[in-house]
Parts: sequence; C-alpha cells; structure tokens
Amino acid sequence: MSSKHEQQLHVAFLPYMAPGHMMPMVDIARQFAAHGVQATVITTTANARRLKPAVDRDAHSGNNIRLEILPFPSAKAGLPEGCENLIDTPTPEMTIRLYGAINLLQPQFEALLRDLRPDCIFSDVLFHWTVDVATELGVPRLAFSGSSFFNLSVSYAVEHHEPHKQTEFEREPFLIPSLPDQVTITRSQLPDIVKTRNSFTELFEKLKAAERRSFGMVANSFHALESAYAEYYKQAIGTKAWQVGPVSLFNKDEADKVQRGGKASVSQDSIISWLDSKGSKSVLYICFGSLTRFSKTQLVEIASTLEEVTCPFIWVVPKVLKTKKDWNKEEEWWVPEGFAERMEESWRGMIIKGWAPQMLILEHPAIGGFLTHCGWNSILEGVTAGVPLITWPVIADQFYNEKLVTQALKFGVPVGSEDWKVWATEETPLISREKIKLAVNRVMEGGHEAEEMRNIAVKLGESAKAAVEEGGSSYEELKTLIQDISSYSQK
Repeated sequence: MSSKHEQQLHVAFLPYMAPGHMMPMVDIARQFAAHGVQATVITTTANARRLKPAVDRDAHSGNNIRLEILPFPSAKAGLPEGCENLIDTPTPEMTIRLYGAINLLQPQFEALLRDLRPDCIFSDVLFHWTVDVATELGVPRLAFSGSSFFNLSVSYAVEHHEPHKQTEFEREPFLIPSLPDQVTITRSQLPDIVKTRNSFTELFEKLKAAERRSFGMVANSFHALESAYAEYYKQAIGTKAWQVGPVSLFNKDEADKVQRGGKASVSQDSIISWLDSKGSKSVLYICFGSLTRFSKTQLVEIASTLEEVTCPFIWVVPKVLKTKKDWNKEEEWWVPEGFAERMEESWRGMIIKGWAPQMLILEHPAIGGFLTHCGWNSILEGVTAGVPLITWPVIADQFYNEKLVTQALKFGVPVGSEDWKVWATEETPLISREKIKLAVNRVMEGGHEAEEMRNIAVKLGESAKAAVEEGGSSYEELKTLIQDISSYSQK
C-alpha cells in the first residue's frame, strides 16, 4: 500500500452561495483536477444543479473531481424550497434569512471536512471558521477572495491610515495613502462598515483574523493586471498570495461558456444571430450582475437613456427590488411597458431577463463597450474580451474596483455613481439619463479618448489570455500553489 505522501493530493473546495463567489472557485477546482489533484467541491442541493454539468464533463474526461452535496435548511430558516443562493433572494428580508441558513450549515460542513480529511481546505473568505478546522486536521487553509488584490489593498490602506476621517464632506475626494497608484475616493463611496461599527463589524473582524492565520490568499487575477497590488497585499498582511486567473478563460468549450452559472431567457442562437447582424464594436452590453436590484424609477431612467442613444445594445435586466409589503406578489416588473417590444421591433435592442451567457456575448466582435456594476468577475470578463468599461458601482467592493478601472488602468469611464448602498431603493439617489448618456457616448461614439481606452483593454486582454496558457504567469502560479500545498502536506 502506498504511503499518504505518495497518494494523490486531495483538496476540498467550499464556495460561498453566490454566483460571483461560486463560479470562479469551481473553475479553480476544475483546474486543480486538470493538474492531477483530487478535487471535492462541497455545496448544497440546488447549487449542485448549477455546477453539475461542468463537473460531470470534467469527470467523464478523466479528471478526479466530484461534488459532495448537503441538504440546505430552507424551511428551518423560513425560506422557500430551492432558495439556496443569493441570486434567489428578491428582498432584503430573504437575503438576511439566507445568510442565517448558510450559518446553520456550519456543523454539517465541519463534520464532512473531518470525515473527508483532505490535504487542504480551500474555502471562501466568508467561511472564516474553516481555518480552525484546518488547524485541527493539521492541513493548510487557503482563503479565496472573490475580488481583486487591488480591493484587498485599498481596504487595508483605508483601514490602516483612515484618510476618510480627515475629510469634512461626504463627497469630497481624498487620496488613499501608500498605494502604488494615485487613487482617490469619497466618504460616500466607502462601505458603511468602514465608517461606523454595525451588525457586520464582528463578522469582518473574524474574517480578517482568519485571513492572517491562513496559509495564504488566492485571487482570480493575473500579473499584468495588478501585480503591484498583489505585492502590496503580501507585504501589508504578511502572508502568501497567488494569482491564478482569469479563471473564466478555463472555459474553452462553448457548452461551458453558455451554461456557466445559469440559463438565459433568450436562446444562444438568437443572441448570436442578433449580434452577427451588427457592425464591429457597435453594440453596448449592459449587465449589473446577478445580485444588483434597482428601483423601478432607476430602471425607467436607464430605459429612457437607451431609447435616446444611437448605439444598439443588449441589456441584461435585473429584477426590481421588492419591498416587504409586496415580496409575496406574483407580479414581476422588469422594464417599462412597451419598451422591449419597441426595441425588438426596431432591431436596435435585445432584452435578456436575469441571466445571460456573458462570456459568449463579450467575446463577440460586435461588442464595443460594457456598462457594468464593477463586480470583479464582470471586470475580468470585460478585460479578457478587450472591451472598455462604463462603471456603475453599487455595493460591496464595487466602488474600489471602479477605481482600478478608471484611475489606475484607465480603460473605463464612470457613470457618476456616488453612494455606496446595501440596497438600491427608491431613496437611493437617481443616476440621471444625462449622466448615463454622457458616459455611454464617451465610450461608444469613438474619438481619441475611446480609442485609448480600447487599446489598453485590448492589451490587457492579450495579457490575460497569455497568463493562463502553459508557461504563462497564472499557469505557473497555479503549479506553484499546488506544489506549496503538497510540500505542506509532506511535513
């Protein structure tokens, strides 16, 4: 019988139940398996259905990857059956319940990890408690950030230097000290937790403590995009760090690109046929990610803008944010009455409700710009497609990510979003059609500025593709990471 050290390295992956966290971690698990590692992805019943097609394809091709599926405590948390992911929560109340349900899973996750006894626990940063299980089992815990080293670095610099405390006004720009680039932000764009203690303060303190106790941090990023910030982070936190992305590029088969994350309301053939009818770089792609919920007023303003601009567009429309009084209603509101029909009749706009095969769309030569919420996966997918961005951050790390695009790398323009909000309700300041139109025209109507941004985006896209190819920076870092885990397990 072979010894433990001669057996196949086994890594357990524990992704958080949100598309922006789950998709990239599963892509990394698939790459681990492609490099000869035994990969076990732990998730719940409904989430497994989203992941199963890609995992099954890899397993059938000979890679050692599988799912471990646990039942989700929907009823215990007061959630409808099948509501197991943040993409499924239409109201703030349901989102809070989902967080509670995920917390209820901790004992089951811990028991399974003890039973599996992997050589490494690779978990989302939000599962801070996995560092204790890893310590108990004598194995490394890798933390996965669904965001960038730029975001982690800005977060550290703001927390450490507290420059926002020197400003008098909420919308007064100030410089964030110690960063590799000149980066400015306003108090109104900072997450609430930075400015005051709240219900999430204790959680974030646990996350940071676990981060420092972990073997290291893995990010979906690559050297040419933000190597200076990976180095800044390693020095600031005093930990290891690896850049192994963009992991979306691991999806080379068309089936992987189309099925990654969900099912679209419009067929792939219809989307491609529509794009094929448009000129090169003429189409604006608009998508605010899977979790953004706007008010009806804001969605009407976006629709009005799209009727006024001259460029054709694809708009992936998010569900309207429901309030406590109407969240049980069956009626769903997406766009103003008659808008979709007018756009489709004129062949100028395509409306996709909820989910779209974003990678497939962005790679099409007709796409000339991307209006995005600045979620990290969307930024990376825009980068790999070589497309300039129009930035509209709302929550989480999105305002920090915007600064990388517009200030550090300079391949995008801001739409003018000024206020960090957990929920984009009717009280959220409206982004006017004038602001939206100005930003869209700066990117889509050409000119020197647009050409410069496009050139930067194209070069970054070329670097992204080179990074994941054999011998590229991310390919080599992935190999180094696997070797580092293997060396740890042999101590």
